[in-house]
Amino acid sequence: MTDRKFPKPEDVQKEFEEFVQKRFGGSVQVFTNQMNPSSEESSTETTKEKVSDDSFEFSFNYTPRQVKEFLDRFVVRQDEAKKALAIAVCDHYNHFQYARNHPEDKFDYAKQNVLILGPTGVGKTYLIRKIADLIGVPFVKADATRFSETGYVGANVDDLIRDLVAQAEGDISKAEVGIVYLDEADKLVSQGHHHGKDVNGRGVQFGLLRLMEETEVDLRSGNDFQSQMQALMEMQRKGKVGAQKVNTGKILFIVSGAFNGLEKIIEKRLKRNAIGFDRTQKQQNSTDQIGLFQAVTTQDFIEFGFEPEFIGRLPVRVSCEHLQIDDLFQILKDSEGSIIGQYVRAFAAYGIETSFTEDALRSIAVKAFREKTGARALMTICENSLRGYKYELPSTTLRHLKVTKSIIENPEDELQSLLEDSENSLSSEDIKEVRQYEANFKIEHQMEIYFDCKACQKISEFAKKQNRSITEVIDSLLHGYEHGLKLIHQSTGESRFTLSEEMTLHPQSYLESLIRHSFASDSKN
Repeated sequence: MTDRKFPKPEDVQKEFEEFVQKRFGGSVQVFTNQMNPSSEESSTETTKEKVSDDSFEFSFNYTPRQVKEFLDRFVVRQDEAKKALAIAVCDHYNHFQYARNHPEDKFDYAKQNVLILGPTGVGKTYLIRKIADLIGVPFVKADATRFSETGYVGANVDDLIRDLVAQAEGDISKAEVGIVYLDEADKLVSQGHHHGKDVNGRGVQFGLLRLMEETEVDLRSGNDFQSQMQALMEMQRKGKVGAQKVNTGKILFIVSGAFNGLEKIIEKRLKRNAIGFDRTQKQQNSTDQIGLFQAVTTQDFIEFGFEPEFIGRLPVRVSCEHLQIDDLFQILKDSEGSIIGQYVRAFAAYGIETSFTEDALRSIAVKAFREKTGARALMTICENSLRGYKYELPSTTLRHLKVTKSIIENPEDELQSLLEDSENSLSSEDIKEVRQYEANFKIEHQMEIYFDCKACQKISEFAKKQNRSITEVIDSLLHGYEHGLKLIHQSTGESRFTLSEEMTLHPQSYLESLIRHSFASDSKN
């Protein structure tokens, strides 16, 4: 009997995609990773080499205080959570570094996986992401609701490790010191005190427990078509399939959730324990959710619905505080991760320089606080207020936008007013000539001037009434201005000046006012 040639994996893949297309049309698509079967060495072999070779050069030399100070730059409040995380991270990576440098020293180490309690939008994910950035390790974040117990439809917890390897660009040695962050872990409870049916929460807990303790995860998922094709190709070439496994012993696991309802369990326990003994004080200490979370015990988590083995593998427990209006304001104003920077860059892409007044930032914070979703609401408020501006202003010649409280409070009315006063009412020739004058002034005097919309309108009116060019009108208005602006620059260092309608009406008194103000400011400093 003639031997049949085994089909190439890419041919099988193509046939499968064609079948799906004919059977389901465009409603179903097949997504796979690309591979290069023509290569002398398969991607499988490359990965195998990375398993056996500790190729990732890792160095950790931070103190808990340094980690906390780094986090302070990005996340407002949450001091106790930052301290606890900083200590846990330093302990974890110092242990790993010591064990790697002293392989002969055999000792037991209880990994400090972390459980974070707190409401949405207080910076839990941001904290972990920034820690990973600081240390330089791969980071994966997923919601617990994504996963199901093995045998059910849904993602498997092992996919967390596969995702971590993907984040490490296939470098398994790097992935093995990464951070896995699982949010909404409170959704995994076995419904012991909740209503509803739970089909896989308990199984997912045990799946995660296996990862947190230490196990080896096969990178080839039985449900992944591409993985099976790679295995098939390797079997055809070598007669066997090489191992691709990741050890989870050095991976730090961080779990979080809002844990709504847990506070009732804690409060009930505190009141029960306080009967006949300092009951008033106990009740005072349990008036807020965060205060209660700080008093949480392992038994409280078990009563909430967690498996004892699972919660026991999360020894470091921290709680995050609700954000108040002042906190949201500080995030906008001082945080290096402020969403304001994103809007400044968005407008800058169209040549529009944007600034926000403190009153505007305060108004955004107040509105966001009412949303009850923490810092996440900041972008929602900004987008609601500035969406029209992002749509309309790039089509105008407006170059400066000052976002005020009025814009946040009444965005549509303020936008309409701004558009009515904009340079669109001027001829394109007039606008071009004004802007060319500004550019020439900067080249000649190394200082920037900018005529706002109303100033441009006045200049255009003067030119028509006096039958003069735009340049001639501005020359007459700015007579002697270069000397006055240089004095201001020498006094304050300011090199950019916005000239308003008032300047076109009273140019000399306007300049004198600018000079007096600059010297007054300099004397105060």
